[in-house]
Amino acid sequence: MYPGAYVEAKPDHPAVIMAGSGEVMTYAQLDEEANRLSHVFADAGLRPGDHVAMCLENHPRYLAMLWGAHYAGLIYTAISSRLTTEEMAYIITNSGSKGFITSPHKADQAEELRSQMPDVELRLMVDSTIDGYDSYEDAIARASVEPLPDRVGGYDMLYSSGTTGRPKGVLQTREQIPLQEGGAQVSALLAGLFGVDGDSVYLSPAPMYHAAPLRFNMAVLTLGGTTVVMEHFDAEEYLALIDAHDVTISQVVPTMFVRMLKLPDAARSRHDISSLNTVIHAAAPCPVDVKRRMIEWWGPVLHEYYAGTEGNGFVYCNSEQWLAHPGTVGFPVTGIVHICDDDGDEVGVGDEGTVYFEGGGEFEYHGDKEKTADSHLGNGWSTLGDVGKVDVDGFLYLTDRKAHMIISGGVNIYPQETEDILTMHEAVTDVAVIGVPNEDFGEEVKAVVQPVEMPADDEAAAAMARQLIAYCREHLADVKCPRTIDFRPELPRHPTGKLYKRLLRDEYWAGSNRTI
Repeated sequence: MYPGAYVEAKPDHPAVIMAGSGEVMTYAQLDEEANRLSHVFADAGLRPGDHVAMCLENHPRYLAMLWGAHYAGLIYTAISSRLTTEEMAYIITNSGSKGFITSPHKADQAEELRSQMPDVELRLMVDSTIDGYDSYEDAIARASVEPLPDRVGGYDMLYSSGTTGRPKGVLQTREQIPLQEGGAQVSALLAGLFGVDGDSVYLSPAPMYHAAPLRFNMAVLTLGGTTVVMEHFDAEEYLALIDAHDVTISQVVPTMFVRMLKLPDAARSRHDISSLNTVIHAAAPCPVDVKRRMIEWWGPVLHEYYAGTEGNGFVYCNSEQWLAHPGTVGFPVTGIVHICDDDGDEVGVGDEGTVYFEGGGEFEYHGDKEKTADSHLGNGWSTLGDVGKVDVDGFLYLTDRKAHMIISGGVNIYPQETEDILTMHEAVTDVAVIGVPNEDFGEEVKAVVQPVEMPADDEAAAAMARQLIAYCREHLADVKCPRTIDFRPELPRHPTGKLYKRLLRDEYWAGSNRTI
């Protein structure tokens, strides 16, 4: 299905509600704007299978833009608004995009990009214009409101974060089919597993350019529901929106749970969240204590999954399954999970290794055969680069990203366990644990902490560091605990919950002879 399929039955039903402004786009308005934009693309010479890119904040017209590209049969790439101009230019060029849409929020970079995307013939800016960009509003106002003839559905090609080298464009293997016959895999998941339908209200607190928010929002609209989009996440505002809109389903990341758990009791109890029947979380490991406390607070409405933009497999568990297997990310729903050592051989039950999927879905990294090959074994199994294990019942547990492993004196240390402990300390807002140079051991464990309140001076910082190290040693083996702690007012964490550890590691390894 697609938004236009609901226009006749419920043209005035809210499709998109912006949380901050309260602006509403109905199904009739969404379908009309998507139709107009599809003509803008077609009139500019873009044809089904061509690529288009967009980079902007969570904007009231973002979803209409995505559906306009979808109606035109295009492959659309949503670019993170946090990337540098160089990274944006690389993605636009690498994807082969012929069109680019942005907003005044990105005006400075849009100006820099003009000379760096020579193959882009259609450049639009919403809300305002600068030299080299046409008005989005003027373009769609001139375009036909009628559907394009013989429509085929488009699809997304999203890029990895790019914090460990060049961003990778994930192109899933699929055929273009008539728009009215399309049925996205995520739509089937939301309908079949979570019961989403035309009465559902979905709260989206994350940036739209990320895979899960983009796909979940679009899937809700294929099912006739309403999506409430937050411009930025705020813990108490999130709770208030559930109450105000009778939200039934939402998708979050674990850092959002932590922020809500650390709200004052009065703020946590002020809002009625009883309308919630499904809260899905993913994108980053969730500390066991955090999830247990959330289930105690919200009830058994939490659902977890492990998957990637690559779409090569899907692992899932509900609250009851998680309580029976604390710490698990779930049981395979699509694809078969294999845990392999560095030689590609399977390890035993309970042993750690790289997580591979068999038969879950094919993908390639656009224009990068080497990266595609590195993510696959010779038998076709593919990995997202995570390390984990399975228990006797087949439930998967993630240890950490393989790239995050610290090797200190020959001992392999995965920092996630240490981060989970420190995150729950009352003085800690956020934490990253990384390996830094050590002359004797190669690496040592360091924690970089965003405290609730920055220490007033060096003496206070030293005292807080000693307190946190002692706290960590109460719960973990000494080798896993940080030897030193640095404090910062903010960590480089993406709004989707992913921590840019590479940026931190680069700082501490600058000048080292060792390649990381």
